[in-house]
Amino acid sequence: MNKTLISAKERIAQRVAQELQNGDLVNLGIGLPTLIPSYISNNIQVTFQSENGFIGLSSVEDNVSPDLVNAGGQPAGIKQGGAFFDSAFSFELIRGGHVDVTVLGGLEVDQEGNLANWIIPGKLVPGMGGAMDLVTGAKKVIIAMEHLSKKEEPKIVKKCKLPLTGSNVVDMIVTELAVFKIENKELTLIELMPGVGVDEVRDKTEADFNIHEDIKTKIN
Repeated sequence: MNKTLISAKERIAQRVAQELQNGDLVNLGIGLPTLIPSYISNNIQVTFQSENGFIGLSSVEDNVSPDLVNAGGQPAGIKQGGAFFDSAFSFELIRGGHVDVTVLGGLEVDQEGNLANWIIPGKLVPGMGGAMDLVTGAKKVIIAMEHLSKKEEPKIVKKCKLPLTGSNVVDMIVTELAVFKIENKELTLIELMPGVGVDEVRDKTEADFNIHEDIKTKIN
C-alpha cells in the first residue's frame, strides 16, 4: 500500500502492528484496532482473542455467519485451530494474565498512564465491554487513537477528566503523529511519524512529556 495515501487511522494501525511479536495472544478493541491485522508481517504468527468467547479471530473470508461476531458485534471469521468457549473462560484468560497485548482506543490518556475510554457522561453507551479487565489483565496495553478529538482538543492530557477505565495501566500510545511510552508514571516521546516535528506534537499535546535521547540526537 502506498504510504502517502493511507489515512491517519491506517498509519496508526500500521505502526501498532510492528509491536506484535511471533506467538502473541492479542485482544483488539473495536474500531481503529480492528485495522491492525491487515498490517501484520507474514513472518510472524499472532493469535487474536475476542472476549465474547473465542481465539483464532480472523476477518470474514466468504460467507457471513450471523452467529459469529467479534466483541463489537461485527461479522468475524475463525482460523483453523481456533476455539470457542463461554464468557467465563474468556475472562479467565484475560484476568489470568494470558493475553500478551491488548490494543484499545482511547478518549483520554494522561501523563501518568491513566486511561478513559468507555463513557462520556450524558451519552448513551451499550456497555463498558471488557476494557476494564483487559487493561489490568493484559501484559501490555497499547492505546491506538487519533491525536486530537473531533473537537480538535488534545487527547493526551495532564489529568484525565472523563471517568477512568483504569489507573496507571497504559504502556504505549500510538497516534498519527507520534509514539509515546509510559514508564513509572512518566510519559516519553520515543518516535515521530514521517513528516512530523516535535513542535507540532507539543502544540497538540496537553501533557508534559520527556523526549527520548534518539529523537534529541536527530533534531540537534
